[in-house]
Amino acid sequence: MRDFSITKKKGELYNTKVTDSYGKKYQNYFETASEANDWVYYIWSKEDWFANVDNNKLLSRAVDECKEIDKSNNLRKIM
Repeated sequence: MRDFSITKKKGELYNTKVTDSYGKKYQNYFETASEANDWVYYIWSKEDWFANVDNNKLLSRAVDECKEIDKSNNLRKIM
C-alpha cells in the first residue's frame, strides 16, 4: 500500500505526500527535492514505530514542551 507523491508549483515548496504500509498518510513541505525524497524513505523506515506510537501522548508532550519554552521566554502562559 506504500505510495508517495512529490509535487512543486512555481514559487512554492515541494509538497510531499506519503502513504505507509499501514495506509497511514503523511504530508510535509521541503525546499529541495532531495529533502523531500529523503523524508519519504525516512517515513517508510520508521513506519512500524509510527504505527505503534500513541499520537495523543506525543501531542501532549509537544504541548508541554511548548509551554516550557514560552515560560522560559517569559511569554503568556498557554491555558
